[in-house]
Order: sequence, then C-alpha cells, then structure tokens
Amino acid sequence: MKRAGFPHLVCLFALAFVAVLDAGAVEVGDPAEGRRKAARCQGCHGTDGIARMPNVPHIAGESEIYLVKQLEAFRTGQRQDPQMSIMAKDLSDADIADLAAYYARIEISARVPESLR
Repeated sequence: MKRAGFPHLVCLFALAFVAVLDAGAVEVGDPAEGRRKAARCQGCHGTDGIARMPNVPHIAGESEIYLVKQLEAFRTGQRQDPQMSIMAKDLSDADIADLAAYYARIEISARVPESLR
C-alpha cells in the first residue's frame, strides 16, 4: 500500500476542515433587520435586551451562536417555555439569524462591586 505524502495529507485536512465548517454553517444575520424584528421580543426582554422581569433572561450581548441555538431549540420544541415556544415556532432561519445578530451586537458592561474586589 502506498503511503500518503505530506501535500496529500494537507489537502485531506483542508477538505475535512471545510466540511466541518459547512456542516455547522448558519445563516448570516442582518443586525438592522434584527432590530426591527425585535419589537416582538421587547415586551419581555426589554428594548435593549435587558429584561425587566425577574424570570426573563437578559439577552443583550449574548453570543450570536448561543442565541441561534436557543431560538432554534425553542422553535423545534427541543427546549420548552410557555412564552418562548409560542414566540419562536414561526421564526424562519433568517428571522433567527437577524435577531441573534442584533442582540449579540448590543454592548454591555459589568462591574465588580467595591465590596468584592
């Protein structure tokens, strides 16, 4: 059996890498469209992605990948919540990508209290 040469191995690695990237590819979202579509989210998650209700998570500044995965999980029923399951069921892939792009781009900051430094 003939042994594979270095260039051949590099080519195989590159093809495998591209296949992995393609398998996990998600639609690229438009943050401006996401901002427009976020009007339906503001009742619970606030106008800036910072929730005002104690049982609702803040979503501003979250990872875009995380937001996409969670919205997809709510849409498919893999993750259940009385409100989010209803809100996400009719979202398209483009809607999810746009919303995730918008909320992920909101900049937030955190500060450790003086008493804990």
